[in-house]
Amino acid sequence: MTARSNAQQRPGASYNHALKGISLLKSQRLAVLPVDSYDLESELSVVDRHEYKGEYDALTFGAWSCHVLANGSGTESDIAFRPHGDHLTPTELGRKLPGIMSLVTDHFSLDRLQWVRIFSLRDGIMAPHVDFLEFTEPGTRLQIPLRTTEESLHSENDIVYHLRRGEVWKIHTTDPHSAGSSARTARLTLCLDFSDAEEPVAIQGDIPATEPIRIIERPEPTEAELEELLDSCRNLTAATMRSVFRRFVELHFKRRAHAATVFDWYVEAARRSGDDDMITKAQAYRTYCIEKRSQAETFDW
Repeated sequence: MTARSNAQQRPGASYNHALKGISLLKSQRLAVLPVDSYDLESELSVVDRHEYKGEYDALTFGAWSCHVLANGSGTESDIAFRPHGDHLTPTELGRKLPGIMSLVTDHFSLDRLQWVRIFSLRDGIMAPHVDFLEFTEPGTRLQIPLRTTEESLHSENDIVYHLRRGEVWKIHTTDPHSAGSSARTARLTLCLDFSDAEEPVAIQGDIPATEPIRIIERPEPTEAELEELLDSCRNLTAATMRSVFRRFVELHFKRRAHAATVFDWYVEAARRSGDDDMITKAQAYRTYCIEKRSQAETFDW
């Protein structure tokens, strides 16, 4: 089943922009799964308590974590994504979550499935980034929220949108995109990575979509807002560069601006500091997030 893209009709510019946002959105809602048919609450609590080793700290701000249910090694501490040709093997965590694993096996073929992970996001945000820069060929990444709130959002280029619980989304990973949530309750999203970006992923046992795709309306940033943000970094230092960046991403989610523009703002703010090292660091972070990085490369703040 492929859900038809639509928007709740509203008169005027907001409705027109919502339609335009849907037409330009490269990520796709593929289906809706009957998540309510599975008793997952106790298992989601297990994920809430599960420890995270900080593999993706360079890209995340606030409480974001990654939890591996199945991969090529069967080791839950093996969380750094990479394509592999091994047999998909449940981790110790995955074996503790039979309901969530049943949701996967009931609705998806395992033939091309390489990773099963859960992303947790609570009062946090991700830097805009491009996935698979390290690899010659991208795969197919699906995300299915298992617990979410209205404050939990995704972005792609200049569009911000919401993934509802049970919706299966094929994330367009090769354009700048991000995720953020201001909620105190952790959003938990099932992430499935399949080999081959071109071959469609078969989905069984889905249910009809009853809600329109939700595009979030944002006003244009004002000159005063941008000036305040940029000027706030005149005293930027090596110690504050990381924490300050979150403000730039938060403005992208609140105001209509391209995800890559976050880095334009950040580099300009670094220039206002008058420190060449800060400018170089800001430019290097842009490169790492959306332009070029090698496998296993880390970013040193």
